[in-house]
Amino acid sequence: MEQQHTEPEAERRPQPDIHITINGRPVTVHRHQLTGLEIKEAAIAQGVPIQIDFVLSEDRHGHPRIIGDHDVVTVHDGSKFLAVAPDDNS
Repeated sequence: MEQQHTEPEAERRPQPDIHITINGRPVTVHRHQLTGLEIKEAAIAQGVPIQIDFVLSEDRHGHPRIIGDHDVVTVHDGSKFLAVAPDDNS
């Protein structure tokens, strides 16, 4: 009898659209957990004028937190991020 390869249930379910903002511009992602690099890549793919080497930070109720490229972040609808050039002193 031939066995069928089945995917885990979480991979079969459609992933929800999660709406975040980066530099005030809307970005849609499809997972709740992303690395800083994946967030920047999604933003660039959706036309946000940033570069991959920009420094990413998350605005958590007025308290920015730097997100490294390999840091995993849990995002929700309405999560806000800021990406600035590495030499920007603002």
